[in-house]
Amino acid sequence: MRIDVLGPVRATGDDGVPLALGGPRHREVLARLVAADGRAVTADTLVDDLWTRPPARALGALRTFVAALRRAVEPDRPPRTPPRVLVTEGTGYALRLPRAAVDVHRFEDALAEARVSPAAEPALAVALGSWRGPAYADLPDAPWARRERTRLEELRLDAVEVRAGILLDGGAGADLVAELDAHAAAHPWREPAWGLLARAQHRAGRRADALATLRRARAVLAEQLGLDPGPELRRLEADILTGAPVLAPGSPAWPGTGAPLGPRTTVDLARTLALAGSDALVLSRRHRLAAVEAAERTGDPLLTARVIGAYDVPAIWSRADDPGQCRAVVAAAERALTALGPGGPPELRARLLATVAVESRSGDLSGPALDRARAAAHQAHDLARELGDPALLAFALNGVFLQSFARPGLAPLRDRTGAELVGLATRHGLPAFAVLGRLVRMQSASALGDLDGAAGHAAAAEELAAVHESPLVPVLTAWCRARVLAARSTEPGGPGAATAAAAYRTADEALRTAGMPGLRRGLLPLALLGLRVLHDRPAPTDPRLDWGPHLPWAAPLVLLARDRAREARAALAAVPDPPHDHLQEALWALTARAAVRLGDRRTAARAATALRAARDEDAGGASGLLTLGPVRDHLAEAERCAAETN
Repeated sequence: MRIDVLGPVRATGDDGVPLALGGPRHREVLARLVAADGRAVTADTLVDDLWTRPPARALGALRTFVAALRRAVEPDRPPRTPPRVLVTEGTGYALRLPRAAVDVHRFEDALAEARVSPAAEPALAVALGSWRGPAYADLPDAPWARRERTRLEELRLDAVEVRAGILLDGGAGADLVAELDAHAAAHPWREPAWGLLARAQHRAGRRADALATLRRARAVLAEQLGLDPGPELRRLEADILTGAPVLAPGSPAWPGTGAPLGPRTTVDLARTLALAGSDALVLSRRHRLAAVEAAERTGDPLLTARVIGAYDVPAIWSRADDPGQCRAVVAAAERALTALGPGGPPELRARLLATVAVESRSGDLSGPALDRARAAAHQAHDLARELGDPALLAFALNGVFLQSFARPGLAPLRDRTGAELVGLATRHGLPAFAVLGRLVRMQSASALGDLDGAAGHAAAAEELAAVHESPLVPVLTAWCRARVLAARSTEPGGPGAATAAAAYRTADEALRTAGMPGLRRGLLPLALLGLRVLHDRPAPTDPRLDWGPHLPWAAPLVLLARDRAREARAALAAVPDPPHDHLQEALWALTARAAVRLGDRRTAARAATALRAARDEDAGGASGLLTLGPVRDHLAEAERCAAETN
């Protein structure tokens, strides 16, 4: 018998007569087993795949469908003999047929063979001709079927290009132009399609048409995707202009034929701009989102996933500079993950999951969204490790780092992540992630009160930045040095509070043009408040200070400094738990300090509970940018206040 799923699902007997498979559910069971490629599928999985909300007797219905299918595909099987085609295996079922008996398997095998042997072109042509429409065309739009359609359509497009490449290598040209013209028009985001068409036109003696095709490709890619042509198309254009010998029959028709289309130019440009900082960083976000939106408009989830995942720019801060854009990118990544499904390419899934983790900055989230981001970070990390891709693992570790602020006191965990990043990036030549690892370790050493260690990692990050042109790094390390001065301003013979305050202000001036509002807003006032806390002085009361997102935690101390105790108590009563970000220990310390000065035992106890796990760390030190002194000092004050009796 034969089963065909490249179009509506059907089966025929040895004599070519169609088999009566039954209703839509029967065909869906058979098709789902075809998609399993000979592997067993458990009954529970089949139930979940067939019904969004399984009925009470779903397992019984499934067994009925299987029994009917067995009668259809083995009509001559004697009673009480075991089935040989649709077999029971474990707790589920499997389809046992030769690969040649199923059209999709014949197609996959022909494509695999043609990728390595031009002699397989005739078989590939036959396999392409077996497509009668979209795969599983008559089945409901269940997630499993949607994933298979997407996967197989991508393979079909690859097959068209592989076959065209083989024919062009053999000297064909004119007879392929019409077919490739239609292919490129229908799939304008596929650069190999344009390259093959231009080469076919050139082989047909239509040099001007070939150049016009490449110009059209440039325009279409720019308009529909916001992309510029990749190096292969640019090289082909130069070869046609110069009449290079590589265009002669027998030379490779297209360097990337059959290979996945990589995200290009606009996303690459966005990555470069992001690392440059300043206005370029803001511009990069616009380029990136435009590329993602354009890719989504093509309806190709694989392309969308590649475009999203290509922007693997290291991120160091747990609050987003542009939360709206981050939410849009995360939503697009989650849609792409859904479209690809669990069976999608693991590398793309890992990149999408890492993107969700990195763009879902922990300081901007709470509740289920934060839980999803943390889960995505660990899933991306696990997938990247399995794949053994160093660059992907570095990106995934970035997500793990940004989701490692679940509670105060996790600096040692982050330091281990930073150390792994430094080692991985150094071994595999990933300078941007080597810088990230050094900055993570700088922050971690700062959190643990290791000022010399923090300064050492800052210096190492600056050395890398000087070689690899990362202008944002000195901005962050200048803040770290100001933080060190602030800590040492309390030591005998230290630099003094005024010197530390001046260093903070100088660092803030550099940050002003760095294009990182999520980091800068409110940072200088918080640093100056921390300096005053170190010297046991009242909070700054300058009304021009922009406290940004830190105002709720600073307000009680600012009001106390203005002798407005009643308002300070009201402000303290309204203080929420700090967000899960770099500054949570600092904000808990401010809460503890205000509670102690206002005699609020309940709030002091709440702050003490939160700070206890960070007893050996520095309040604010996790940022690497500021300090309010050792957590143990704030904790001791809060515990004494909480224990006081009336």
